[in-house]
Amino acid sequence: MVVLSKAVDSDFQTCKSSSDIFTGIPVVDFSDAINAKKLIVEACKEFGFFKVINHGISMEVVAMLESEAVNFFALPQQEKEKPGPPRPFGYGNTRIGPNGDTGWLEYLLLSTGPQPHFPAISQTVLGEYVSAVRNMLTGVLDMISEELRIGPTDFLGGLIGDEKSDSCFRLNHYPPCPDLEALSGRNLIGFGEHTDPQIMSVLRSSDAPGLEICLKNGSWASVPSDQTSFYFSVGDCLQVMSNGRFKSVKHRVVSNCLKSRLSMVYFGGPPLSQKIRSLIMEESEESLYHEFTWSQYKKSAYNSKLGDNRLKLFEKNQVMFS
Repeated sequence: MVVLSKAVDSDFQTCKSSSDIFTGIPVVDFSDAINAKKLIVEACKEFGFFKVINHGISMEVVAMLESEAVNFFALPQQEKEKPGPPRPFGYGNTRIGPNGDTGWLEYLLLSTGPQPHFPAISQTVLGEYVSAVRNMLTGVLDMISEELRIGPTDFLGGLIGDEKSDSCFRLNHYPPCPDLEALSGRNLIGFGEHTDPQIMSVLRSSDAPGLEICLKNGSWASVPSDQTSFYFSVGDCLQVMSNGRFKSVKHRVVSNCLKSRLSMVYFGGPPLSQKIRSLIMEESEESLYHEFTWSQYKKSAYNSKLGDNRLKLFEKNQVMFS
């Protein structure tokens, strides 16, 4: 059983969740190649978020990895906390990052590159899943490059496919809350509101609800659970590369308290030395952001709290972060 603080602890905030499932999330059908590129770009501009169907990824591989994750999180706490990969990778419980953020979850954060063997999860199954999702993401980014005419067609996808890509993979487990009465009908924050700092993220979750995205009007929209599809979210780096045309979507996870939730997230990051700058500008248009490397931005993001506006430090009307 997971060891988490009681829901009434001050470390945890509660919130009112969206009561209705949001039905307006764009759906991109990979079997319709003619329209897919246009739909992806439109979705990135309007929501920073979309769903992909008919993706071709084996549901058998997905199910195998999910099963291994479920088995791992069901282990005794002392087993889960045995030494694993060096920090920040490995097992975590409630604490999110080094700056005081907490959540109602436990997780495994793993590198997608060479790493010490982590016996709790099959490297073969993990490798098959990560490879399939990486290929799917590079395909999406290639379509964006082509539709927006950003350098060579494979430019954006190449940043993820590069052997020096600084991508990572996270398994999140949100257990049911044991003290429903203390919440007085409110929902518990599983993972606080934030944007992803990388280029783009790919999410797959179990059949339990909880994920919410922030719409342009500032309201929170509940994302329907879908075990057969994948959700894509724009990250901070892609917002910069599009010079603000794409929006890095703010999102969070709330617990419905009655059912556990498992999610698997692939964070597509470029090589550490990759320069991040605005790539899409009209003739008289100026860049909204200072140029920086992924290493610089990653360090800045790691030193911030979840809800901070991380890009603000790199805006042209701000003093450049150093």
